[in-house]
Amino acid sequence: MLIKRLFDIVVSLLGLLLIWWIFPLVAFLIHKKMPGGSAFFVQKRVGKGGKLFKCHKFRSMVVSHNGSSVSVAGDSRITPFGAKLRHYKIDELPELWDVLVGNMSFVGPRPDVPGYADQLKGDDRVVLKLRPGITGPATLKYRLEDEMISDYVAKRQLEGDHREAQDIAVEYNDQVIYPDKVRINRYYYEHYSFCKDIQMIFCTVLGKKMKYAGETI
Repeated sequence: MLIKRLFDIVVSLLGLLLIWWIFPLVAFLIHKKMPGGSAFFVQKRVGKGGKLFKCHKFRSMVVSHNGSSVSVAGDSRITPFGAKLRHYKIDELPELWDVLVGNMSFVGPRPDVPGYADQLKGDDRVVLKLRPGITGPATLKYRLEDEMISDYVAKRQLEGDHREAQDIAVEYNDQVIYPDKVRINRYYYEHYSFCKDIQMIFCTVLGKKMKYAGETI
């Protein structure tokens, strides 16, 4: 995948050179609208080969929260301004640095927190041979993941499930969404195509859908 890595280096470097001015602007707005913490959110994620690396994002949540990695639409931890950053994917712009230094790629599985990707078993572990990506087939399929989880939580609660919303959300993620992400990421590894990478990047930027692995994502 040499061409993939060369593409990542060149495009991430060009991207950082072109949009560097956005970083101080967003950082200023975060400090203005979400005072009390850093403008950046840095967290250890599972990378290629199962090795941990520091993933960089703009902060979109309040400083003090329960730390759960599963969020839903309307999550009280996410500030109104943070919700806008997440909706337009602005919070992920600092990941261009992670791509440049080789911890991530433009396309691949999303970088998971410890306890998910590093716990994969058997054939599913081929996913760890990939660099985590800013976008990818699973990211495209679940681009509205927060809303999907929120709808599921509301449905379960209407059916009489009295558990905390976060507990229901984690269950749905662990039993339905995450296994499906692993399945589609395995397909990505086993049927890799640089042309598909380019198509996924364009679909991410333009908000379009595409055919992949026999489904529309």
